Amino acid sequence: MMRCPLIATGFISLVLLVVATLEAENFFKSGGVMFKEVTAQAGLNILTKCGTLEKKFIVEGNGSGCAWIDYDNDGWTDLYIVNGLSLENLFARKEDGTHNSNFLFHNNGNGTFTDVTEKTGVSGSGLGNGVVAADYNNDGFIDLFVTNYGPNILYKNNGNGTFTNVAKQANVAGDGLWSTGATFGDYDRDGWVDLYVARYVEFDVKDPPLEGEFCSSLGLKVMCGPLGLPGSPDVLYRSNGDGTFADVTRAAGVEDKRLGYGYSAVFEDLDNDGFPDLFVTNDSGPNYLYHNQKNGRFKEVGLLAGVAFNREGRAQANMGIAVGDLGHDGLSDLFVTTFSDDYYPLFHNRGNLKFEETSREAGLEMITRPFLGWAAFFFDFDNDGTTDLFTANGHLFPQIAQIAGNTYRQQNLLFRGEAPVKFKDVSAQTGISDLLPKSSRGAAYCDFDNDGDLDLIALAIDDAPVVLRNDGGNRGNWLQLRLVGKSSNRSAIGASVKVVSDGVAQYGRIRSGGSYLSQSDLRLHFGLSDHTRVDLIEIDWPSGYRQRLHNIKANSILSVTERDSK
Repeated sequence: MMRCPLIATGFISLVLLVVATLEAENFFKSGGVMFKEVTAQAGLNILTKCGTLEKKFIVEGNGSGCAWIDYDNDGWTDLYIVNGLSLENLFARKEDGTHNSNFLFHNNGNGTFTDVTEKTGVSGSGLGNGVVAADYNNDGFIDLFVTNYGPNILYKNNGNGTFTNVAKQANVAGDGLWSTGATFGDYDRDGWVDLYVARYVEFDVKDPPLEGEFCSSLGLKVMCGPLGLPGSPDVLYRSNGDGTFADVTRAAGVEDKRLGYGYSAVFEDLDNDGFPDLFVTNDSGPNYLYHNQKNGRFKEVGLLAGVAFNREGRAQANMGIAVGDLGHDGLSDLFVTTFSDDYYPLFHNRGNLKFEETSREAGLEMITRPFLGWAAFFFDFDNDGTTDLFTANGHLFPQIAQIAGNTYRQQNLLFRGEAPVKFKDVSAQTGISDLLPKSSRGAAYCDFDNDGDLDLIALAIDDAPVVLRNDGGNRGNWLQLRLVGKSSNRSAIGASVKVVSDGVAQYGRIRSGGSYLSQSDLRLHFGLSDHTRVDLIEIDWPSGYRQRLHNIKANSILSVTERDSK
């Protein structure tokens, strides 16, 4: 007697799954989505450079990242792009010499941007790498943290259209080491975002490793590293709540004892216990997963959780990170980009901090092998309610083009999500394959024209960026949420959101970092397919307060401020 209801429920669920899959496929075919390059039209006529074209040293190869931010709170998301320093200045240790400026572009609200770098004071210094954004001092204005080879930068938003570098005063400038990916997150839930900074290798400008010393790939002489070079220790800064930070790396249990070659990092609550954990990718070594112990300390559990290595038990050249809930089960999954002649692993979250590597089952194993991946992110580009995937690709070694079948400039990839947790390469159908291949690095997404579908930018090393406007994604309905913390940190980083339409639930979380040296828009975006209303929005704020909203009209950008829980 007890089995009948379960069988019926299972049958109905299966039917609904088949119907939903068919509807999504028909929706995609009937309307289609095309990405159109609008870089010049948008006014982003720049180059991002990194050393020389020959790439003799490892500091020249990693490129840089970007961040979508609304720095002036006008409702239109602006764009910050990191650039690199010339080798002459690097080896001369000149911070004030001629350098390739970083850029801040103001969104004009009409599909174009204006370069406001100089008047806002954010041109940068050092060998630029990555950027993350958050309102670190809870004053209502988004701030920027820029990672460098050399001193890092914390640009405090002054609220008047200008920024001031306060890294030294805030104690986050670092000690001149090579910082790469970073992430903001309130790991102790005190209402102030903390900061984790991954670091790469020790590179001595006075005695740099020379080409050919221990450096070859497929018989070619290439830049040296990272293997053969000492790693550089990561660092965790805890906010003091007064605009300054304290180095708590050892006290918090995240000391990088293996000295891994850190690339990317992201705070994410992976076991839904209300406390953000920390995932870090390492080049040519095991990834780290630090489980939040809820007492100000973490425990490294990467191997036990199943995310340190791929399914073969093999360390990979782990670079970028994509985070998202692929199964609509409220659990965040992880995806990592790697070197060429390997595959990009997908770690499916099974709950209780246990992951299963499922790239093969998801249709990603074979198709990613020829590529060398950097940035990656999950997003819903066609608003069908299913999570999609973008990867930015490009080889590290320009010399690789000498070998038949290999290219330095590579095609980026766009995969459309298909239930249950499968992906289909739709790069050709969406216009991605029509673009000239470049050697891409950082990338991030944002609805920069506020039309309800997600656009993206991919940076290319020693080349112009590629800004892709989404034309067609808004054939499906959508909802965007801008959250403002009150008891929680003002940026609401770490807030978890459940959206329910006609019984279909989706989950999202506001996060800082991930991708590769880049940050996507902090607004949450949900594709709703043909649903015209949202029955329930349930927000779990980092403070622990749960807030609910009902009966929300689709196709709107909704700003929600955390209620006073007292």
